[in-house]
Amino acid sequence: MVQRLQQFYQTKIVSQLTEQFQYKNTHQVPTLKKIVINRGIGDASQNAKLLESCSKELSTITGQQGVLTRAKKAIAGFKLRQKMPVGVVVTLRGERMYAFLDRLINLALPRIRDFQGMNAKSFDGHGNYSLGLEEQLMFPEIDYDKIDQIRGMDISIITTADTDEEAKALLKSFGMPFTS
Repeated sequence: MVQRLQQFYQTKIVSQLTEQFQYKNTHQVPTLKKIVINRGIGDASQNAKLLESCSKELSTITGQQGVLTRAKKAIAGFKLRQKMPVGVVVTLRGERMYAFLDRLINLALPRIRDFQGMNAKSFDGHGNYSLGLEEQLMFPEIDYDKIDQIRGMDISIITTADTDEEAKALLKSFGMPFTS
């Protein structure tokens, strides 16, 4: 089943961006490559249940099972040994990516308290956008009574755009609410 945003991209956004940036070929129009959701869990080395609950929450939000990330080297100050679990990461592509972006823009972001818009300066210079969320409660899939602790997550939206201006135009046409 083709997602709503994916169909909107193919019908409206491609022609809009082609006109705006004067692309000669449709393959030059920037697209979404993937969305990476990362959640670092510092206490996971001492508490295995915490890691399991965080992984379950991410899979509920994204609809896809997360991958455990492990420490690359030991750091004594953090009581961390090599190959200890330190987080969970989910990479979304295709229809799940468009479904997640649709839920993020239209459901989750408006539920943030005192929401003024997303920072327009969070691009990395190569057309990718990153944002951090402080809590998981803004997603409607998460039940408030079933969470043990409020934890945030980092979301990176990777595009094929060459410049930040093109990527911003792409995300803005999807409906991403940027501050001026």
